[in-house]
Amino acid sequence: MPLAPTIPRTTRRRHDREIVGLAVPAFGALVAEPLFVMADSAIVGHLGTAQLAGLGVASALLTTAVSVFVFLAYATTAAVARRVGAGDLQAAIRQGMDGIWLALLLGAAVIAAVLPLAHGLVSLFGASHTAAPYATTYLRISALGIPAMLVVLAATGVLRGLQNTRTPLYVAVAGFVVNAALNAGLVYGAGLGIAGSAWGTVITQFGMALVYLAVVVRGARAHGTSLRPDAAGIRASAQAGIPLLVRTMSLRAILMIATAVAARLGDADIAAHQIILSLWSLLAFALDAIAIAGQAIIGRYLGADDAQGAREACRRMVQWGIATGVVLGLLVVAARPLFLPLFTSDSVVKSTALPALLMVALSQPVCGIVFVLDGVLMGAGDGPYLAWAMVLTLAVFAPVALLIPTLGGGLTALWAAMTLMMTVRMLTLWLRARSGHWIVTGATR
Repeated sequence: MPLAPTIPRTTRRRHDREIVGLAVPAFGALVAEPLFVMADSAIVGHLGTAQLAGLGVASALLTTAVSVFVFLAYATTAAVARRVGAGDLQAAIRQGMDGIWLALLLGAAVIAAVLPLAHGLVSLFGASHTAAPYATTYLRISALGIPAMLVVLAATGVLRGLQNTRTPLYVAVAGFVVNAALNAGLVYGAGLGIAGSAWGTVITQFGMALVYLAVVVRGARAHGTSLRPDAAGIRASAQAGIPLLVRTMSLRAILMIATAVAARLGDADIAAHQIILSLWSLLAFALDAIAIAGQAIIGRYLGADDAQGAREACRRMVQWGIATGVVLGLLVVAARPLFLPLFTSDSVVKSTALPALLMVALSQPVCGIVFVLDGVLMGAGDGPYLAWAMVLTLAVFAPVALLIPTLGGGLTALWAAMTLMMTVRMLTLWLRARSGHWIVTGATR
């Protein structure tokens, strides 16, 4: 991949230290996030099946509502990192404050939409008549924490842009511990049931948001940055986020189509698909951690007008992505007999999942390249290209996936289509990286 000449050993070592220093804490923070839902599920599950089912529906709705705004972290990371590279920390923190104000505005809008529509959304997701009341209760209470969740996303982006991934790790771990303790106390100690779990989550999210705000405000005061909302800055943050929103929604559409196709294949196939998807998501965390490092490092190099450094860092991160993908693929192959019994004892589900897991294993080096180049182009602020590339990928994947129930092939064919999807993404991102059009230096793109 001729993005840069052969990198000298000393330069490789410097890049390796930077990548590891940012990626390892980022991975820890990413893994902590799904543990929130797992803790809630473990606590609520002892209340009864209907309560757990209600939590499942409400959590899926909340996750969707928050995940579409992940651009608050991605776009903010790139913009802040550029200004860090340019040596203007005051402007970097000002950019971060604009992202945080945008998060608050979007959070208020989501609350205004979710509260009156909660019952209808739960029904739309197909909750049973016994689970629906619990899902509605949980959704309405938890929605109050959405502004805090979005502030956490934006503030995480600020710290990543400042080359700090350790603080998000500490906050995420502390948040997990506090969330578990609060939920157990409110659900059982206070006897609030599923409402107690929702309130515990809301309190924890606001606590995390306040910690992040304290860190950002301290930095703002140290560098003489205004904390007041700036309409032009908020508007610029929103404009930078729109292409990434299109990218994220296209990716969500791909995952929804895959789940819908698996459901049409039969009960064993959808059960096996959910197991494989959970593993695929876990593997994605490891690769996404490198991508997050890429966002921060590439943005800083470009802000410092160091195009050659950006090329070298990109090349080295691609090498890391491929190597990590190979290791993860081998681990999947080796752990298949041990992994499946953790989720099911059904021999039919196991036999359905086994060949599909091989497709997942084979695709990991491709996934490694995709995640890294995705992070590199995000760090470069190349959002419009990422949006169009993902829309193109969706256009290729959708007809192939939708034909699988008709043409046959089962779940293995579906995950072959998922591998095709990642291959298309790799090609579009590789062509962009090779072209060099993403390399735009300066404090702003």
